[in-house]
Amino acid sequence: MTEKPDPWRVPIAVLKIPDTGLHRDIEADAATRHAVAEIGGLREVLSADASFDVTPQSSGRYHVTGQVRARIGQTCVVTLEPMESDIDELIDMIFAPPEQIPELSDLVDDAAESDEDIPDPPEPIENGIIDLGRVATDALYLAVDPYPRKPDAVFEPLVEAADPEDHPFAALKALKAEAKPAGANKPKGK
Repeated sequence: MTEKPDPWRVPIAVLKIPDTGLHRDIEADAATRHAVAEIGGLREVLSADASFDVTPQSSGRYHVTGQVRARIGQTCVVTLEPMESDIDELIDMIFAPPEQIPELSDLVDDAAESDEDIPDPPEPIENGIIDLGRVATDALYLAVDPYPRKPDAVFEPLVEAADPEDHPFAALKALKAEAKPAGANKPKGK
């Protein structure tokens, strides 16, 4: 299976990030929204935008914070009618050089054994790039409700009148009646 390319790409070279950090506002165009919908299994993505702040930290790490907003088209699981949902996700991530990931992941594992809040493991900086489009897409996909339901949708199961001959043992009763020879109900020896 070949991996599909990232539908929304906004690469930021870490060498070009100033010491004071940078701010980026991004918005997906129609072609990008279509690709995000197709890869994510959504009916459509009506809008998608994000705001990010990227701040350098020690040892070549970068702190990425921000917000991803989108309006997506889905299908209600109850009524099967088209519906729209809003996504509004906060982002708070650390990116680190790939060689630091095993060490930092061990720190996360150690924190899991204590009573402290467990931090997320850092994401790798790939080829000197942090892709804000990918960050936004991942956040959007994680926020999608897999079972969207219109607010007023109510599931009402089909109710049928019970047939007295329609029960789990009806077929067995019919077979038993066919298998009895005449006079089989009479007591033996009399």
